[in-house]
Amino acid sequence: MRIDIRLAERLKKINPSPTLALTTKAKKLKSEGKDIVNLAAGEPDFDTPDFIKEAAIEAIKSGFTKYTPTTGIPELKQCICEKFRRDNSLIYAPEQIAVSCGAKHSIFNTLMVLVNKADEVLIPSPYWVSYPEMVNLCDGKPVFIKTSPENNFKITAKDLEKRITAQTKILILNSPANPTGCVYNEDELQEIAKVCVAKRIFVISDEIYEKLIYDNLKHISIASLNPEIYKLTITINGLSKSFSMTGWRIGYLAGPSDIVEAVSKLQDHSTSNPVSIAQKAALAALKSTDDFVRFICGEFQKRRDYLVSRLAQLKKISFVPAQGAFYIFCDISKTKLEAQTFSQRLLEEAQVAVIPGEGFGRDDYIRISFAASIEEIEKGMDRIEEWLKQ
Repeated sequence: MRIDIRLAERLKKINPSPTLALTTKAKKLKSEGKDIVNLAAGEPDFDTPDFIKEAAIEAIKSGFTKYTPTTGIPELKQCICEKFRRDNSLIYAPEQIAVSCGAKHSIFNTLMVLVNKADEVLIPSPYWVSYPEMVNLCDGKPVFIKTSPENNFKITAKDLEKRITAQTKILILNSPANPTGCVYNEDELQEIAKVCVAKRIFVISDEIYEKLIYDNLKHISIASLNPEIYKLTITINGLSKSFSMTGWRIGYLAGPSDIVEAVSKLQDHSTSNPVSIAQKAALAALKSTDDFVRFICGEFQKRRDYLVSRLAQLKKISFVPAQGAFYIFCDISKTKLEAQTFSQRLLEEAQVAVIPGEGFGRDDYIRISFAASIEEIEKGMDRIEEWLKQ
């Protein structure tokens, strides 16, 4: 007997993640014995440090395996407050912190409690693939602000003002950014903040790549600029990129206490608390020195520099060197191929995995990750260079 399964209408509003789809295909080919070079990864290739693993093991041994408060254990929230004060010049109280199952979960929770039907959410384009899909799930309207490589894919205050309407409620700002690697400086953020304050627009500031910045640039949290923008900003962060803890699923947000209280209610009836063991691991990470973070940042900069040197030799690809994160967003328009076709053929014919740009808002771009060893990047670039000659 065939059952007519009528899925929820809301699912028609969202698309599968192209980053996960292609990464899954690359892993499948590799499991079949194919020599796949993965330049598609959205996570560090470094292992989680041993001292973090040991904290998790100790949590298990001591029986810390029960429910915790919905938005995190008090000592972790306090440690996050200290991190914000130390690293970002931001003063938050524990009741302004919500710990969740990853930074992605924190962003989704924030949108869920703020966005009403037809509210507009401004998203600089190119963008991380999940931003518009989350807005759609919340019955909001994603409104894209197109950027250009000439301005390092960053919006200006004028760009922002042009897209604001009576329905505009939120700006999502990602610095350092996925997929472009752009980093906003203090002057740029000051101008953006002025517009948001004047128009009373909330800012979701996604700072998950905060620790991965190159060329002696400095990360600035927009909420730290003045008391007015502080009140309008929900700052998102986590440990997945900086401590190579992608699978541990710990992220957090900080913002106005009434928004955090609403997030807590939502989380009560969805995931409840983040994993107790992972919270203890996160506590160990946040209490540690920056030695591991400095090490991986230095390694990523070496990889970026090598990848840039190789890409610069390719006549059919142009790019802007990443200032942060671990991706380079490459213009492939000279190949006359759409990004999906380019990426599929590259995987099948040259056995190199990259991410097509459609999911990021540009079908004439691909994203290349340098979250792989220099040896893998070298092998991948050798293959790409040879493939482009065909």
